[in-house]
Amino acid sequence: MSEAEHLDLQSACDQLIASHKTLLLATHSVDDGANHISYAPYVRDGNIFYIFVSELAKHTKNLMSHPQVSILFIQAESDADNLFARQRVTLDCQVEEIQKAIPLYDHQLNVMTEKFGNIIHVLRTLPDFHLLALTPKNGQFVAGFGKAIPLDAKCRLQWSSSTD
Repeated sequence: MSEAEHLDLQSACDQLIASHKTLLLATHSVDDGANHISYAPYVRDGNIFYIFVSELAKHTKNLMSHPQVSILFIQAESDADNLFARQRVTLDCQVEEIQKAIPLYDHQLNVMTEKFGNIIHVLRTLPDFHLLALTPKNGQFVAGFGKAIPLDAKCRLQWSSSTD
């Protein structure tokens, strides 16, 4: 694979993530062992994705008791040439709660306010909301048929001899 193709695919991966205001969450319930899929608005700082979620949501309880999650960004159906080969990024992440006393808490919620508006001011007053950091460990970018490329913890494409 040429350097230009590599750069084009990395750009497509980055653009896919940046084109979303929300991410899909796949969590695991420790109560009954069931898997649960949901979504949350997010902000990204470097390679970390931050979500501000309520204890009333099933995914929050799952994330707090089992701090691992898979997140998904997927190309809109209307933008896909083929529904069987939609571009998508899947990331396996470690979850950490950001405590209110830490300056990072206020900083990220200020960033969320800039992105999502005054609703964040309202949500900040509610005691059941938690700021969670989702830090990727690894992942995969599917750019189309036969184009599944591993990602590192910084969402950078990883090449092996089988993808060259």
